Amino acid sequence: MSDQSPNPTPDDVPFRYTAALAQEIELRWQDEWDRRGTFHTPNPVGALTDGAGRHAEPGSRAFFVMDMFPYPSGAGLHVGHPLGYIATDVVGRYRRMCGDNVLHALGFDAFGLPAEQYAVQTGQHPRVTTEANIAIMQRQLRRLGLAHDPRRSFATIDPEYVRWTQWIFLQIFQSWYDEDAVRPDGGTGRARPIAELVAEYEAGTRALPADVEGVTPGATWADLDAATRRRVIDSRRLAYLSDTPVNWAPGLGTVLANEEVTSEGRSERGNFPVFQRNLRQWNMRITAYADRLTDDLERIDWPEKVKSMQRHWIGRSTGARVRFAVQGGEQVEVFTTRPDTLFGATFLVVAPEHALLDEVPAAWPDGTSSAWTGGHATPSDAVAEYRAQAAAKTARERQQDAGRKTGVFTGHLAVNPVNGELLPVFTADYVLMGYGTGAIMAVPGGDERDFQFAEAFGLPVVYTVDAPEGTPPGARTHDGLVVGSSNDEISLDGLDVAQAKERIVAWLEAKGVGERTVTYRLRDWLFSRQRYWGEPFPVVYDEDDTPIALPDSALPVELPEVPDFSPRTYDPDDADSEPEPPLGRNTDWLHVELDLGDGPKTYRRDANTMPNWAGSCWYHLRYLDPHADDRLVDPALEEYWMGPGHGSQPAGSPGGVDLYVGGVEHAVLHLLYARFWHKVLYDLGHVRSAEPFHKLFNQGYIQAYAYTDERGVYVPAAEVVEDEASPTGFTWDGQPVNREYGKIGKSLKNAVSPDEMYEAYGADTLRVYEMSMGPLDLSRPWETRAVVGAQRFLQRLWRNVVDETTGELVVSDDAPSAETLRVLHRTIADVREDMEAMRINTAIAKLIVLNNHLTTLERAPRAAVEALVVMTAPVAPHITEELWARLGHDESVVHASFPQADPQHLVEDTVTCVFQVQGKVRGRAEVPTSVTDDALRELALADEGVQRALAGRDVRTVVVRAPKLVNVVPA
Repeated sequence: MSDQSPNPTPDDVPFRYTAALAQEIELRWQDEWDRRGTFHTPNPVGALTDGAGRHAEPGSRAFFVMDMFPYPSGAGLHVGHPLGYIATDVVGRYRRMCGDNVLHALGFDAFGLPAEQYAVQTGQHPRVTTEANIAIMQRQLRRLGLAHDPRRSFATIDPEYVRWTQWIFLQIFQSWYDEDAVRPDGGTGRARPIAELVAEYEAGTRALPADVEGVTPGATWADLDAATRRRVIDSRRLAYLSDTPVNWAPGLGTVLANEEVTSEGRSERGNFPVFQRNLRQWNMRITAYADRLTDDLERIDWPEKVKSMQRHWIGRSTGARVRFAVQGGEQVEVFTTRPDTLFGATFLVVAPEHALLDEVPAAWPDGTSSAWTGGHATPSDAVAEYRAQAAAKTARERQQDAGRKTGVFTGHLAVNPVNGELLPVFTADYVLMGYGTGAIMAVPGGDERDFQFAEAFGLPVVYTVDAPEGTPPGARTHDGLVVGSSNDEISLDGLDVAQAKERIVAWLEAKGVGERTVTYRLRDWLFSRQRYWGEPFPVVYDEDDTPIALPDSALPVELPEVPDFSPRTYDPDDADSEPEPPLGRNTDWLHVELDLGDGPKTYRRDANTMPNWAGSCWYHLRYLDPHADDRLVDPALEEYWMGPGHGSQPAGSPGGVDLYVGGVEHAVLHLLYARFWHKVLYDLGHVRSAEPFHKLFNQGYIQAYAYTDERGVYVPAAEVVEDEASPTGFTWDGQPVNREYGKIGKSLKNAVSPDEMYEAYGADTLRVYEMSMGPLDLSRPWETRAVVGAQRFLQRLWRNVVDETTGELVVSDDAPSAETLRVLHRTIADVREDMEAMRINTAIAKLIVLNNHLTTLERAPRAAVEALVVMTAPVAPHITEELWARLGHDESVVHASFPQADPQHLVEDTVTCVFQVQGKVRGRAEVPTSVTDDALRELALADEGVQRALAGRDVRTVVVRAPKLVNVVPA
């Protein structure tokens, strides 16, 4: 770089900070960072060192910051995508300047349905498509100047990564859950190797399960044949095969996990109908971890919203199982969270799949209401038709249809164990076999849904909760004293609900008709997919169709080349169709000869693949030790980067990634699955951290205006102009258009590529703009015209250091004035506080205030300028790196220490300034009495309360009454 400039003229300013100069600076410094290994993060041991070949200093404070895995889309990035990546980059750079050893890397979640669907359409191999998409994203992300360690990047499709994903699956397959085993953290219940279970069976120290075919009472392990032994073991595995109800999407040709089905009973991808089918599929026994997954939420620093979503999904309920005798049939067991209302039960409801319905009375009992029969002559006719109707619905459709109150009487009568009354047993499709026992006792006097059902079918209502005189009819869902609940042996009358629960459960247990229990909404994780583009299962099947784990030496099992990438798809409404995965047509790969210890034999591979969630369950561990080939991760590295209480995590923390940033939409998919896999690895001793992610932060989204013409068709947003003559205020191609606010994307024709921003403004300007738009956890509108404000800040910063005409330094070596010292150290203190709390937008506002102050001086003092450059570096790394070098520093600004405020300069006269939006107070700030209008305007617009009140609206004007009042008027 040369400071020589051509002969200047009044209009010739060759060193002005323009988009062209920004690009030259940014590309040059990105190359220089790569050459120096600036962002090579050193491990404490092993091959990975810093750019100078040094390991992490002993005792250095580790800080592991991570983004949620991006999926490489063919469309590349739009300006909404980088928001989280920039935020984590800012945090990581800041923590590095505060002395932390920062680990920040980015890989790619590369298996998935989009690439497979593209392969089906074009015939291009998904790997070719995916790797091309990764290259596009890597270029766009590199151009942002992200401080990732490039040596730690990978994709889930890399054979080395697939190998370890398959290895983890085998660890889970070869494990079982011992509810009585003590964990390292002192808790009870953990995964153990299957070999230990077999040893206990052989020694007779563990009783054989009685519910497995072939196991007779009193049998020992030695009494069992090989097939029965295998059934016993397979019944306990954490990864197991079973014929279970699955969500079958004929239009996709694959089954889906519950979490991949929308509330409307359709596939998340493609919006196809989903049907219930019984198929033999791999499952993960995540239900074994339901309590730990719930309880350990209290040990991690996550948004309460996400914790609540996981608690609700797991759905732990404490109550009682109660058995009702059925006249002429098997007894029915129900689960209820309110056993205190048993005296108010007036009917039972069972799921259409319940075994009680396999046999029903030949005729309707005397006194059966015609409203109960569905117009059928016999119970068998009524039940058969209702079962057929229910089978055509998904579980979610059935829950949504609960308000319609469909159902039929089964002809069965059950005996209420507390009073001997006969209760009619109905079947209704809102009751699911997968939750509880598949049967409920209905208490219309205490439950709104039961009350509506009772009204629809003319069933009696009995109240068991006291209510004031004149209370209208309906379910009494309020707390109150129990009434009408006694028999010759027990009375609950006059007790509160908690006391009544304890007393009735004790009575049920003494009578042998019930017991205290816990149930869950969570189901085991369906793990098979009828797709090509996923990890093959590392198992083969013998002649008895028994799954056999492949040895580690046979991993990875790689996908074969196939002529057709698509599973067989069907008419979306063909509920009777059967899955046919693409690998099932590749017979050369499907049948393989192996010697697994019994001599060479022909085995069959699994034609299904793992779901795309598999690779994202453990990728945080690969960043630590990306080239490990002899073990999953070096224990010393996992302890250093993720161990309990490491770095700045509090003592007693379960450990995990220090900061994990991503969207809230993954709350009950990726985040729950990853916690489960990590806990299995913890139980088996492969990691010491009990949780994968210590702190979670959900960023908001960048949205943008979209425009529709009179037909409702979206038009290119970039071509729309403001037009006062238009009735809507906007026109496209001379015609009025309507403006709306929505997600950025191709479908709304409002996408803006970061490449456009790089060319028009530079990457640093884009970074500053996105970080200053508002609080990180809120969504905000993109407005290209507003980007210029971020550019002006950087141009002023540049002019405070560099003469635009000559390129010479313009800083002064004189000591700062007392006023400048006050502004500087107040800024340092405030920016530090904001950065610690990830309030990056308000930190930028305070940097602007300091920068503007320095522009009022004839020459800015070096001490203030250098502090400002260092504080700005996390947000705008390229321009600050250039300025730092021009200020005479040989070492990168990345390694500069973040300034510390001097308390003696923080004492000044301040006043509380009130921030209003449309006259209503939305925030406050302590400001110097000498604060300028511009500074107050910046602070008010960055305030979180103001941003929330604006809710994405444009600002018409800002009225400043320094130093005590700012009123923001929305457009």
